[in-house]
Amino acid sequence: MFTGIVSDVGKVRSIEKRGDTRFVIGTVYEPDSMLLGASIACSGCCLTVVEKGSDAHGNWFAVDASAETLNCTVLGEWAEGTPINLERALKAGDELGGHIVSGHVDGVGEIIEIRADGDSKRFVFEAPEGLGQFIAAKGSVTLDGTSLTVNEVEDLPSGANSTRTRFGVNIIPHTQVVTTWGQARVGQRINLEIDMLARYVARLAKKE
Repeated sequence: MFTGIVSDVGKVRSIEKRGDTRFVIGTVYEPDSMLLGASIACSGCCLTVVEKGSDAHGNWFAVDASAETLNCTVLGEWAEGTPINLERALKAGDELGGHIVSGHVDGVGEIIEIRADGDSKRFVFEAPEGLGQFIAAKGSVTLDGTSLTVNEVEDLPSGANSTRTRFGVNIIPHTQVVTTWGQARVGQRINLEIDMLARYVARLAKKE
């Protein structure tokens, strides 16, 4: 489990395609502090540490991603040099600064608009089909591994008997600096995980 509070911005150092795809990711995390088999959220996707080490370029760890993971997340779009939001798994007694995050990406959204809003930036996203019902104003959402609060939600008509959902969040200057959001651009695709509570509430509502 995670909280959506990013603790490092890593960088993809290398990509090796074998049966699965292996990513080597540079990080400030000390190798001795990462156990083999430990979980690290990489831009919101929970991945398992399979190797670790340190060299002249700094500390690093390696993870393997299956074809399913590449297809259901933005990991298939990563290249050498791609910056990644990193968070280590929550431990008992840790501060829960964001909200409960599983690291299981529900879909891929897209940045539709970025504009200045005071010192912050207002981002507008389009949610993947079928996930809009789980996103609510003042609720939480995890975008590329970052816990964010939804400001507004708009459902727009999209063809016969269907809608598409857009929602906005504000990202303060501090978050832009300590995550990848300061480098984000319009048209960029992002990993999206809906709030776990919203998922179960919707499930219970269907049974009534």
